[in-house]
Amino acid sequence: MLFALCSVLLLASTCRPDTATSVQQQQLNLLTRTWLHAHEEDQGDVLVYRPNTYNFPPSRGRTGMAFDQNGLFTQYDIAPTDGVQGRKGQWMVMDEHTLRITLDDKQDPAYLLEIVSLDNNLLKVRRK
Repeated sequence: MLFALCSVLLLASTCRPDTATSVQQQQLNLLTRTWLHAHEEDQGDVLVYRPNTYNFPPSRGRTGMAFDQNGLFTQYDIAPTDGVQGRKGQWMVMDEHTLRITLDDKQDPAYLLEIVSLDNNLLKVRRK
C-alpha cells in the first residue's frame, strides 16, 4: 500500500501541464474582454485596440469589439446617431494567430483577424 501511494506521488510530482495549452489559455484570457479601437496608433494595415478601461484621448467615437470566453462576440460600430451600436456574433480560433469572426445579422461576410500582438494593454490585429 505504501509503495503504491509513493508511486502515485512520484508520478504526480513529475507530471507537468502541457505548456502549449497553458500559454494558449493565457492568451485567450488576455483576449476575452472589451477592446476599443485606438485609431491614433494604427500602423498601416495593423489596427490597434486598447482595453475599454484605457484613458483614450478625446475622439468623436470609437469602434470596438468584445470577446467572451464562450465564443460570443460583439462588434461595436458607430451608430447613425453617433452613439455605439453592438452587433452580436461568434468568434472561433482558426490557428494560434487567426480568429474567424461571424456576425449574426449576416450584413457582412465572416472575416478573419490575424493577431499581430497581444498583451494585457494592447491588441494589434490585421483584418484578412
